[in-house]
Amino acid sequence: MNPPLLHSSFESSVAAEEYDYIITGAGCAGLSLLMRMIANRQFAEKKILLVDKEPKQKNDRTWCFWDKGANFFETVLYKKWDKISVRGDNFSKALDIGPYQYKMIRGIDFYQYCFSVIEMQSNITIRYGVVEKLESVAGGAIMRFNNEWIKGGFIFNSILFQPPPLKTKDYFLLQHFKGWVIETALPAFDDTVALLMDFNVDQQYGTAFIYIMPFSANKALIEYTFFSAQVLSDEVYDTGLQKYLHQLLAGNPYTITEKESGVIPMTNYLFPAWQGNIINIGTAGGQTKASSGYTFQFIQKRTAAIVECMIRKGHPFTKKGITPGRFHFYDSVLLHLLANGQMGGDVIFSKLFQKCSARLIFKFLDNETSLAEDLTIIKTFPVLPFSKAAIAQLFK
Repeated sequence: MNPPLLHSSFESSVAAEEYDYIITGAGCAGLSLLMRMIANRQFAEKKILLVDKEPKQKNDRTWCFWDKGANFFETVLYKKWDKISVRGDNFSKALDIGPYQYKMIRGIDFYQYCFSVIEMQSNITIRYGVVEKLESVAGGAIMRFNNEWIKGGFIFNSILFQPPPLKTKDYFLLQHFKGWVIETALPAFDDTVALLMDFNVDQQYGTAFIYIMPFSANKALIEYTFFSAQVLSDEVYDTGLQKYLHQLLAGNPYTITEKESGVIPMTNYLFPAWQGNIINIGTAGGQTKASSGYTFQFIQKRTAAIVECMIRKGHPFTKKGITPGRFHFYDSVLLHLLANGQMGGDVIFSKLFQKCSARLIFKFLDNETSLAEDLTIIKTFPVLPFSKAAIAQLFK
């Protein structure tokens, strides 16, 4: 999923519009990077171009994440919870997650906030169309956009142009989901507790669970989520949601007010952090956690590190915020188990939450635990299947 690089297509004699920085993609990664640049006046005189295929006018997604303290986008939060719950086969566990909070940002709120700030910056240009090609060249990088060449000192790319060239023991699964925001006639939810995973659903298509983010006693986001190699038909998601709500609400009437769906790659493929003067960010830069699909906080860490490096050193080439090797190995082991059907995600995550504190799990999934803490996590899993998967990954 690297940008298609050109060779000898651009001549220096060709007139090209020029910018100091170009950002391709006005999603979470591109906007997070740009907002952090705006927050530092060192970039106020830099000429910046932001491109996307179309304006962001829909609530096309939500981002959920855990965090300690105030986030860079704290003012955009739609809801946050101090407790979560997890349900599996014959177990249900409510967890106080302090010092963390589980937080949610709606896509439309994020877009509107970012663009309200961006549009006040005289040094930033926004354009819509198709990014056709990218290439790193001497003294910068170039982009073929809407059939014209544009040059930048650096291009920050968040677009996945093509499938990654997988090697032996590389895996590429999908986290795919469909969600409904519903309003019930009678109170039905405890809006102080977010249901992170309920595995009491059919597992025939791969790891599957229900995810409930309650906004009030009568309103919640209900998502049906899968980890598998392929997306499913709308009928599978809809039938699953209807069946779950029938059991959960026991005749309490509900109305669907919004719908959303999405597909997130779960892969241990090592995306290049940069290619010459093209800096990859977001999923294209490896900021999607391979074993969980969580992306938002990894984007925040990575974009903060890039901006800090540009401020201190004048360039964006930093390894800070890139997944450390041992955590990439852990992710690879889990994907090996899931991809080969050796153990379901329902078993793996159920055991994890049954035996470990939420604080330790969140720290582990944030790639922030010590080796000693890693061992505490690892000991919760069955020895034989994990040992076999680990050996298979070690001896690629």
